[in-house]
Parts: sequence; structure tokens; C-alpha cells
Amino acid sequence: MAIDKSIPKATAKRLSLYYRIFKRFYADNIEKASSKQIADAMGIDSATVRRDFSYFGELGRRGFGYDVNKLVNFFADILGDHSTTNVLLVGCGNIGRALLRYRFHDRNKMQIALAFDVDSNPLVGSKTEDGIPIYGISSIKEHVEENNIETAILTVPSDQAQEVAEILVEAGIKGILSFSPVHLQVPKDVIVQYVDLTSELQTLLYFMNQSSKK
Repeated sequence: MAIDKSIPKATAKRLSLYYRIFKRFYADNIEKASSKQIADAMGIDSATVRRDFSYFGELGRRGFGYDVNKLVNFFADILGDHSTTNVLLVGCGNIGRALLRYRFHDRNKMQIALAFDVDSNPLVGSKTEDGIPIYGISSIKEHVEENNIETAILTVPSDQAQEVAEILVEAGIKGILSFSPVHLQVPKDVIVQYVDLTSELQTLLYFMNQSSKK
């Protein structure tokens, strides 16, 4: 199921969190959940939950709540989590190696299947402890085609990010999760999400400072 482009970005960003909450409810044998229960588990208000869910039609009924099993399947469908999604990673530095050790598939049906770095990196030609092969970036196009991969994680230095992004686009990648704090110029049909750890930490410190002044 595709996500309606009219849905606000803030709502779209909460979809995976809703999915995680409903999976937790399901594991705890909770059959029905109210908007307040969902909101409390998310750390938001119940009005936000109801507003978010309203974009998808009638997901629940007043006085009845939300069917947990139904919503688990709904969010799995809308997030494409019914089948395994293979992802590739470019950049086997500190962040890249940490992500290669992270077991995404323990929580969702996604996994890093391939990793790439500059051809001269000593890691090229080896495999991680979990068996993920590491290739030279010069061979990326053939591996993308062979494995039918459309999603990439980018963890390269900022001054290399644009060049690598262009290589990914040329290889057929349609979605990039970038850990490089630079804006990437890509075609309109390629989606980029950014993870800026420095910015997130600064935001956290700001709220901590504001809280201490109260």
C-alpha cells in the first residue's frame, strides 16, 4: 500500500513508531487499544493519534478502540514489512561498521545484504561476522542489478557524499538514508532521508537547557 502524498511528513514519520507499538501490544496479547493507550505508549497526545489515523479512513470505532491484530497488519502493509527488504550500505567506517552489526531483521523484515567501500579498502573481499559481503564500489551497479536492491544507506565523509549518491542513482537506487550532513542533489524520483546525529544531539541539549531554566 502506498502512502498518500497528502499525509503530513510528521504523520509519515510516526508510522513506524505506531507499527512498533502495535507489535508490542500484540506480543502482550492486547486485543483492543484506545487512542489514549497508544498515545501514552508513544509519548504524544491522543488527539494526535486520532488525527494521524484519520488520514487512513476508519481504523477504529468510538467506544470500541483499535483492533490490534488488524492494525499490525495494516502498518506492515503500508510500510512494506510483509516481505524482506534488502538494503545496501556504502561506507564501512565507524558508523557503517556499527550499522553492519545492527540486526535490523530482528525487529522488522529489512536487512543489510551488501556493503561497499572504496576498492582499496582492505575490507573489500571479506565478509562481516553475519556473512554480509563487502565489495568495491566500482562493482556496485552489477550487484544492485543482480540483487534487485533499490534502497541504500550512505555513511561516507561529507566531501564524498554527493559523488557516491550519483553512483547510487546511476546504479538504480531509488531511496537513500544518508548519515552525511550535506544536502544531496538527486533526481525527483529518488527519495533521501537524512540522519544528522550532531543536530539531534544539539537539539537534545537545547531542550535540556530549556528544561533546567523552568
